[in-house]
This record gives sequence, structure tokens and C-alpha cells, in this order.
Amino acid sequence: MIEKNTDIVFGRHPVVDIVQAGTPVDKIILQQGIRGEFEKEIRHLSKEYEIPLQVVPKERLNKITNSNHQGVIAMISPIPFHHLEDVLPGIFERSESPLLVLLDGVTDVRNFGAIARSAEVCGAHGLVISRKKSAQVNAEAMKTSAGALSHLPVCRESSILAAVEFLQLSGIKVVASDLQAKQYLSDLDLRGPLAIVVGSEGEGISPAVAARADECFLIPQIGKTDSFNVSVAAGIMLYETVRQRIQGG
Repeated sequence: MIEKNTDIVFGRHPVVDIVQAGTPVDKIILQQGIRGEFEKEIRHLSKEYEIPLQVVPKERLNKITNSNHQGVIAMISPIPFHHLEDVLPGIFERSESPLLVLLDGVTDVRNFGAIARSAEVCGAHGLVISRKKSAQVNAEAMKTSAGALSHLPVCRESSILAAVEFLQLSGIKVVASDLQAKQYLSDLDLRGPLAIVVGSEGEGISPAVAARADECFLIPQIGKTDSFNVSVAAGIMLYETVRQRIQGG
């Protein structure tokens, strides 16, 4: 059933029904130990509809709802998810220079919402997240984004690395924030087709993504704190991109 005033659906038949109906689902949570035809069906549906599947102990589901969840809960997304291969052609058709923001492991919903807000204000064409290790798109994220997530496409891809490779094949330069980089953000030319990668709150950019990026950069800092908060860093990156595009470098 759908619980009132929440963004969850629980119970075996209701979860299967909403997935098959095409309802945007952020993720499915399956109780550990569930076996048999239902487990096979849920795994098949999550793969077919590209929905993240998380297997957890029963106690975790009980904390989400005290109703009879029958071992499965679906977290409903307030927005639909897109694919880069569908979003990108439209940007080029409008003769616009693509600007995308890739979130490599950002899991805090408030950071996610704040990044979306900055991205929309700065004219980005979309956010890119992976099906694993990404913040939940929920009411709190929507609130923090100040409505930006209602206007900004969110592309959910198999992995950020796969997204980077696709974008590069499409003629888009991928730049990544990396504390080990030798050049500053302002040293880069950000005026052409561009994708900016921001890393997770704790570990930053994954090594594989950093190695694949066309250029890595450092945001100047003087204080003793390790780095900027990820949403603040994203805002700085987007501001510099807009500044260059408006002023011509």
C-alpha cells in the first residue's frame, strides 16, 4: 500500500504494480533472506526498469514503516529520471553548449539539493548520478533545491565512469575537482561543451574517474580545513564556468 503523506510504497503486490506502471522509483529496499519467485521478480524488475535495489535486514524496513511491509519497500521519487543519451541530443539541437554536473558518490540529500539549486541557477542542462552510492531524491532534496529539481533533468546512469566515457565520445570535455591536481580551476577553459565532476563528501573523486577525466583542477584555498563542502565547491565551479562564458574567458 501507499502510506499517507510519505514517499514510500510497501507490500509485494503494490511495489510490483507501481514499478510496472512506470512510477519514478528512487530505490527498492528488499528484506534480507527473502527467497523464491518474489525475489527473482523484484531483481528482474529492478534490472529491467534500472532501479537501484538494496538488500537490508528486516529491522531496517521496520524503522521505515511499522505496517506490514511483507519484506519490500519502494521509495518513490518526486521527479522522473532520464538518460544522457536522451537528454544530450536536445541540447545540441538547440545550439547550446552543454553544461552538465556529475555527482560521483554524493550521498547527502541536502548537498544534492544545494548542488541542484546552484546548477539550475547557473544554466546547467542536467545532473548525472549513478544507480549506486547516490543521494536519495526525496522531499528534503526537493526543498533544499528550492524547486530547481523540478526544472533540471536528473540522469541516472549505470556508473559515473560510464557516463564520463559516453560524454567524452560525444565531444564533451570532462573536468574533475581533485585535491591532488596541479592547476587551478581558473586556469581551465570552461567555455566549450563541459561536464564537471564533483566528488563524495568524504573521499572526493574516485581514482578511476579522476584518471579518466580530461583535466583535473584544484580550487584555491588558504585555511587549514581540508576542503570546501561539496555543494559549496560545486557552486564555485559553476560560477567560474558562467563567468568565463559570459565574459569570454
